[in-house]
Amino acid sequence: MMTLSHFLLIRRGTTWPFLRWTLLLISFGYFSSLRAQDSTPYWNSNTPLVSYRLPLPPVGYQPTQEDLDGDGDPDIIRSVTIHNTPIIWIDDDDDMKVGDLEGDTDSDCLLIDVNKDGKYGDRGDVAVDWIDTDGDGDADMQAYVENSTADNPKIWGEGHHYFWVLDTDHDNVFNYIDWNTFEVRAWLHEGGSNFLEDYNGQSTFLKLHSSTFYMNDVRLNWENPFLFYDYDEDGLSEMAIRVLDDPTREEKRAEARLKGFPLKGKVNYIAITLDLDNDNGPGNELDFDMSFRFEGPGFDYMDQVHTFENKREPAADHFFIDPRWRQTSELIYPDHETTPDLVYNRGEWEQVHFVYDEDDDCERWERVELYEPYNLFKVGALNGGLDNNRQSDAIGDRGEWDLDFSGEGNIYRAGFDGRIHLHGAEWGAWRVDQLAFSYQGYGGIYDEYTSNKERLQLENLPFATFRYDDTDANGFFDQIAIDLNGDTVFDKTVSLKALAISDECEVISTADLDYEAYRQLHTQMAADIWSKAEAALAVAKAQGVNTSWYAFMKDPKSENQQYRYGFWLQFYVYMDLLDRAKRGLGPWSEDDIDRAYWSGNWQSLQS
Repeated sequence: MMTLSHFLLIRRGTTWPFLRWTLLLISFGYFSSLRAQDSTPYWNSNTPLVSYRLPLPPVGYQPTQEDLDGDGDPDIIRSVTIHNTPIIWIDDDDDMKVGDLEGDTDSDCLLIDVNKDGKYGDRGDVAVDWIDTDGDGDADMQAYVENSTADNPKIWGEGHHYFWVLDTDHDNVFNYIDWNTFEVRAWLHEGGSNFLEDYNGQSTFLKLHSSTFYMNDVRLNWENPFLFYDYDEDGLSEMAIRVLDDPTREEKRAEARLKGFPLKGKVNYIAITLDLDNDNGPGNELDFDMSFRFEGPGFDYMDQVHTFENKREPAADHFFIDPRWRQTSELIYPDHETTPDLVYNRGEWEQVHFVYDEDDDCERWERVELYEPYNLFKVGALNGGLDNNRQSDAIGDRGEWDLDFSGEGNIYRAGFDGRIHLHGAEWGAWRVDQLAFSYQGYGGIYDEYTSNKERLQLENLPFATFRYDDTDANGFFDQIAIDLNGDTVFDKTVSLKALAISDECEVISTADLDYEAYRQLHTQMAADIWSKAEAALAVAKAQGVNTSWYAFMKDPKSENQQYRYGFWLQFYVYMDLLDRAKRGLGPWSEDDIDRAYWSGNWQSLQS
C-alpha cells in the first residue's frame, strides 16, 4: 500500500511543527515496518567482490527527504546502507529530486553515522564530499573525512583521516573506499601494482592522519600534496613527489591534543621518485627506479593558494562537528608545476638521501623507499639496519647518503661502474639481490595482505654487499669494499687513489633535469654500460677465455637489461681475469686488471 509518507518531503522551519513531527514519526514507523517485511539487501553487500559503490538501502526501503532552506525542493536524503547504518545525502548542487534513493557523486556530500549514535559528521563518523568545480557534471575533487572516536586519545595515526583527492587528469578516479567498512583502503590492487586508489596518471592528493577538529588550518595538510606525473599521457605515472608539512613527534603526541595539530605552512621533507626507463605498462603499472629524499628547514608555501568554486548547502553545516572543511573554498599546496622549482630554488636543505632499485623488484605506488645510513648487515624492519624502514626493500637496493648536503642533491656517473651516484655522499651501500629472489613487489605491510605489518618478501637470505666511501671528502666515492659470500667480512677493498684512478666526474645538476632529461640520462647510461660489457667480452675472447657460460646475459632486450647485464658481464669477466692472473695465466697482473675494470677502460688491456 502506498501512503503519503512514502513520498514525504519535510520542509524545515514549517509553521506546523506538530504535523511535521507527527508525519515524521508515521513515516519512520511505516519504513520500519516495511524493512521488517522486506529486508533484501543490496546485491553487493558483504560479498567477496570488490565494493566499488555504497550499497543502496534494502529493497523496499523508502528514504525520507527534507527541505532545509524552504525553497520547495529536497536538500537532504535520510536513508540507510549496509549494516543498517544511517546515512544522509546533502544536495550541494540543488539537483535532488523527490523520490531519489541517493545523492549524486558530482557535487553532493555523504554523511555516514558509523557508530549509529544519531549524530552525523561527528565523533567516529565518516563524510565523503564530491565537488564539481567547473560545472561539467563530473566531480573534480573528493574529500574523505574520518573523525576519531571519543575514546581515541591520539591526535595522530589510525582511526582518523583528512583526505583530499584532486582529479587533475579527469579520469574520475578518486579514493578507493571499502563500502563494507567505510574505510579508505589505499593499498588494494590487482596484479602486481594496479592500485584501486588514484595513483596512476597525472594525479594529486592531500592527506593527514588526524581529525580536522585538531587542525589549526584546514586549508593545509600533512602530505601536501602527493603528486603523480604522467609525462607521456598513457594513464600511468613516471614520476612522483611527496611533499610534507611534518610536525615534530612531540606535536603528534596525545598530550598535544589540547593545542591542536600545528601545520606551519612550511615543507620540511621532499621525496622524489622516477621511473627512469619508463617501462611501466599494463601488468606493470608502477615501476619506479630511483628516489631522493630532502630534509631540512625546507620552504614556505603559504603563497601557493588554490581557490575553487565550492557549491554547498549552508543549512547543512549543523550536521558537522567541524564544518570548516566544508566551508573552505581554497587549499594551499604547491602543485605539479611549481613544486620542482620550489624544491631546488626555494628549499633550504640539510641532508639528502638516495636509493636505486638495482634488482628492479619495486612495485610500490609511492617511491623506491629509502635506505637509512644504519648498520650495514642487520636485516629486518625496525631492526637498525639499512632497511630499518618497513617499506624498504630488505635486500637488493643501493642507498647513498649526503648528511651535510654538500652535494646539493646533485648526481654523477662514476667511472668505476658507469652508474648514477649521489654527489656529496659520505658513504653508500648496495645489498645485492641479483635475481630479486627476495622479491619486494608491492611490499605487503598494509591492508591485511600480511599480519602485524610484515613484509611479503623473504628477508633472511645471504647477500653480497658493496660499500662505497668518499675517503677524501671531495664529493666522489674513491673506495669500494666487497663482501661476495655474505659473511659480513669484506673480501676485497679497492682504492682508486692507490690505482692512480681519478674519482672526479662531471657533476649533473638535478635542478636542471626534467623527466625527459632523466630518460635520456638513463638511456645513455645503459648504452654506455653495455658498450663496456662488449669491450670486456672482446678482451676475454682475445685471451681465449670462454664466456659462453654467460650467454644468458649477452642478449639484453631492454634498457634495464642493458644496465644490469652490462654491469654483471663486466664483473664476471673481471673476476675471471683476476682468477687467471692468480693462476699465472694471461699477460696481465692483478693491478693491470684492477685498473682496467675500475677505470672502465677495458681498451687498456688490448694495447
